[in-house]
Amino acid sequence: MDADNTTQETKVIALGNQKGGVGKTTNCVQLATALGEMGRHCLIWDLDMNFGATRHFGIAGSAYWGTFELLTGQDEIDNVIITESDEDVALPPKVHLITADRNLEGLDKALGAEHKFFPAGILLEPLKQLRGRYDYIFLDTAPSASTPTLAAYMAADFFILSTTPQTFAIKGLEDAVADIKAAIRQGNKKLLVLGVILSDVDKRLRLARLHMGLVEELFRQQPGQPSAKFDTIISRSTVVGEAQKLGKTIFQTHPTHKVTDQYRALAQEVENRLAQFAQAQAAAIANAQQPVEQEHNRDGVEGGSHG
Repeated sequence: MDADNTTQETKVIALGNQKGGVGKTTNCVQLATALGEMGRHCLIWDLDMNFGATRHFGIAGSAYWGTFELLTGQDEIDNVIITESDEDVALPPKVHLITADRNLEGLDKALGAEHKFFPAGILLEPLKQLRGRYDYIFLDTAPSASTPTLAAYMAADFFILSTTPQTFAIKGLEDAVADIKAAIRQGNKKLLVLGVILSDVDKRLRLARLHMGLVEELFRQQPGQPSAKFDTIISRSTVVGEAQKLGKTIFQTHPTHKVTDQYRALAQEVENRLAQFAQAQAAAIANAQQPVEQEHNRDGVEGGSHG
């Protein structure tokens, strides 16, 4: 494969909602493509037995070995990654894919006793091998508490929630947030909600505007603070479905469309938010170290590395 080994630190981002049909896979595919257009190396890992991301690129679930074979030890990771240079596949530039298939339904049985005590840890080792080879790895999860989905919660650095302006979709968000909190309690202390994508929006509809405000407030921790909802709203459009039928992204079929530009804006917003998280983390580390360094100085210990 041709992923650049000198890329920046890999961000592993899971996308999800505990309700199907909310644009999760569409957002995953289009966001990765937008970042690829910006020069970022991206891997989409399809973890859904309905293999939506795989089909989004016009690939039949049984055409390639992928997630099932990798997680059950039947193949190595480099052998299951599809790149834009592979024949008979029209992936966007700098976007790679690990496919899924219906056989994921039998994953738990196939894993057997080896993962009996920690099945949700099955992604940790493969992702360890992939870190440093991509700027972004997107884990496209199923709208259910399947083993690959739970594993994504346990392995991701960040989580992007996806929803549409519908009551049941927003209820699915609440369930997904509960799962995120459970993953943090179970050991993935680093997991952060990066943001919420609101897509398939027709702002002319009163109910859509009502739900937009509801999502805005639902993900605002304190009054007056910014909401976790991304500012960029993805409009309802037929171009998404047209591109899916062709097994392509809207960047390939409608590169100048307003929805394509919205995904470009969303990609920039994702990068800006990640930069803000990194700055806040660096500041927190510096503040935590400062009293220790001051104590060393009072004790007459010279500066330098403290291990």
